[in-house]
Amino acid sequence: MTKTVEMIHEDDLPGEERKLEPKPDWQPRYPGSGRLQDKVALVTGADSGIGRAVAALFAREGADVAVVYLCEHEDARKTCEIVEGEGRRAIPIAGDVGDAAFCQAAVAKTIDSMGRLDVLVNNAGEQHPDKDIRDISEEQLRRTFQTNIFGMFFMVQAALKHLKDGASIINCTSVTMYKGSGELLDYSATKGAITAFTRSLSSNLAGKGIRVNGVAPGPIWTPLNPFGGASPEKLEHFGESTPLGRAGQPNEVAPSFLFLACEDASYMTGQILHPNGGIIIGG
Repeated sequence: MTKTVEMIHEDDLPGEERKLEPKPDWQPRYPGSGRLQDKVALVTGADSGIGRAVAALFAREGADVAVVYLCEHEDARKTCEIVEGEGRRAIPIAGDVGDAAFCQAAVAKTIDSMGRLDVLVNNAGEQHPDKDIRDISEEQLRRTFQTNIFGMFFMVQAALKHLKDGASIINCTSVTMYKGSGELLDYSATKGAITAFTRSLSSNLAGKGIRVNGVAPGPIWTPLNPFGGASPEKLEHFGESTPLGRAGQPNEVAPSFLFLACEDASYMTGQILHPNGGIIIGG
């Protein structure tokens, strides 16, 4: 576990939101209406970025949240404070989702602390820019797949026996799955795998009444890109190529996760939502 964390920090990933300027917008934009009242959600990568915004919005809608994260303890404490500020319970759970044993332990802690699990959000991910495929080391390739797609398998395997009829699983894929990315070859490949996993798992679990959907964000201002996940050239004009002409904010993505988590989406499974600034893609 320690070796993995050190390796990731070679390029400052996953990054600390408390050090990022300008700060991403995570705040929910509207009053809650109880759409997740007394539900329990486990959100991976919940210390910052999209994960924090999802945790905040879920809490506003009445959910207790297990805040799963790698090693950014101060950011995770802030997310827990945000959830608690909405009058809901939060528990921080630190560890590597690429470790199957950790995923089992994280789900067990959630059940022990909160008594149930209704929504699993697989949001944790990492990316490393390389313009030449020959620069992608075997270690990086394995690590990116371990976090981004193996971690989703491990979390679902751990959570499944606790998910009942009406439960929801939401996986975070990416616009890069659909349009590709010349400098994120391994990352975009994992996102393709996540979309296929989402569609296949939805068929596998439909008979149990468990819905499985995904969200494919476009360029969103989170710690992932500024702390080593994008080249300086890309960061200089981050998000400007979208039809809306700017990067998105985490609180512009979180409502897609909320919709898929609650009963509003009761007739949706195997689907992907696209908060991406207007980029037109197929699928």
